[in-house]
Amino acid sequence: MIRIMIVDDHPMALEGMKEILKEEPTFKIVGEAMTGKEAVEKTAIFMPDLILMDINLPDVNGMEATRLIKSTYPYVKIVMVTVSDDIVDLFESIKNGAQGYLLKHVEHDSWIPYLQAIMNDDVQIDKPLAKQMLKEFSSHQLITEDKRDSLSTREREILTWVAKGLTNKEISLRLEISEYTVKNHLKNLFQKLHLNNRVQLAKYAYEHGYLKDS
Repeated sequence: MIRIMIVDDHPMALEGMKEILKEEPTFKIVGEAMTGKEAVEKTAIFMPDLILMDINLPDVNGMEATRLIKSTYPYVKIVMVTVSDDIVDLFESIKNGAQGYLLKHVEHDSWIPYLQAIMNDDVQIDKPLAKQMLKEFSSHQLITEDKRDSLSTREREILTWVAKGLTNKEISLRLEISEYTVKNHLKNLFQKLHLNNRVQLAKYAYEHGYLKDS
């Protein structure tokens, strides 16, 4: 059972998201909030596995609420839900620790599979985010490889393929290992590098020179 909290300051939007989530029996809505501050407070109360977070919220916006929640509860997965496809806001949310985003106007049939993929750490980096990421990183100087880096050879391989936008299934086929093994390596990468999502992994890979020959 996946415990979900919904954060949105519009009652109709809250009800709409609840209706969508009820279609999946493994999803359990444990709470809701209407402000960023309330979202932070209720995360401590409900301890959700997944939060659907509106970007535009009163008092504390969704991006800042995400940062605050992730700083205390890094294991909670957060998906931004918004009517705007402003890639800058979405990218800032991802940098603050969000795992992905959903646009309110897209087909709702895609929500359940997407959220399931988020929970399985199997959402590839989409092209608009990749473009924004490269635009930002191109102005940064590469960081030299850390001598204390404890990544194994296999973890380095998976890190590189994740940064190139491959899914877990594509990585498993390329490396001839199971998807389960890929997921375990990903979990280790997130823990070792203290990162929250695939975009942050890609950022690390770029800054540490893993993609310099790509």
